[in-house]
Amino acid sequence: MPQYHGRPDFPHDGSERIGVLLVNSGSPDSPRARDIRRFLRGLLGDPRVVELPRWLWLPILHGLILPLRPLRSARRYREMFAAGHSPLLSLSGELRGALEQQLAPRFAAPAAVALGMLYSKPSVRDAIVRLVDEAGARRLLVVPLFAQYSGVTTGAVYDQVSAALRGLRWLPEVRFVADYHDHPDYIEALRASIAAHWSTHGRASHLVLSWHGVPSAYCDRGDPYHRRCHATAQRLAAALELSEGEWSVAYQSRFGGGSWLRPYTDEVLESLPARGVRTVTVACPGFAIDCLETLEEINVGGRARFLRAGGTRFDYVPALNAGSAHVHALGQIVTQHTRGWAGAVAATVTAFPRAVAT
Repeated sequence: MPQYHGRPDFPHDGSERIGVLLVNSGSPDSPRARDIRRFLRGLLGDPRVVELPRWLWLPILHGLILPLRPLRSARRYREMFAAGHSPLLSLSGELRGALEQQLAPRFAAPAAVALGMLYSKPSVRDAIVRLVDEAGARRLLVVPLFAQYSGVTTGAVYDQVSAALRGLRWLPEVRFVADYHDHPDYIEALRASIAAHWSTHGRASHLVLSWHGVPSAYCDRGDPYHRRCHATAQRLAAALELSEGEWSVAYQSRFGGGSWLRPYTDEVLESLPARGVRTVTVACPGFAIDCLETLEEINVGGRARFLRAGGTRFDYVPALNAGSAHVHALGQIVTQHTRGWAGAVAATVTAFPRAVAT
């Protein structure tokens, strides 16, 4: 009879446990310039993010941007880290825990949920090791927390997951959630968050849906991100029963020169008061978790621009974060994408209670 000569404690015959990997971009470990520099080195050094030839881009990145930009960004990050930690990391951790708890009854062996960051800790590789080696997951579902597919974001997740798997001897079966921009539970979670905000604070005269921008050339070469953002916006506006003219789409966070997706959020906010729009609500549906781009760029910088231009009231609707509607939506997405796997318990897709809009 053949004998096994490997580690006697290695689990070769356990249950077919399912692991869920949530992936986001990440955040500096601290507001210190050296930690910001390390984060930006990973982000801006990724060929998925900046598609310029390496011989051209890397000297600019290391010779000009990394020495200077972290110093300019340190104040903004210090304000964001006022509670002593990154909101993106802490809220992502809360989301991970809540999702794992919700998924527990849906699988024969409770699903393990881990969090990985593309450009900071915990890394994608470390998260996969925890799921496979420590939790014993033999089925792995990767869920990028980017509802609208782009090669810049979701493509980078594919790259890092593939690189991490190359280091494993016993590979799990892997599935990716490439996109959920039009998933009904995601749209409902967005609708409910805006409706709840209006119920509490009153409805503004215009809704701006602001998305992270990408260079226009990326979409010209086939990236579907622009179409995905508009599809989400149209479904959300319909769910909120908004008419044309009561809402608009804009793009934020552009970097460097060149043409990026338009219209730009800062220009839209500055132009609205001249069109008679004095009160505005801004939401950022593409950001699963609040971060510098929402808390500082929109809620601080965008607010200042709008009010300076003559606006009288600016409301920012927080990202879905670890809210119950977001957890429910992700739970439904995970359930749908794990159907047919050993260990997955057939679950009836349930509707999340609708919030009452006013």
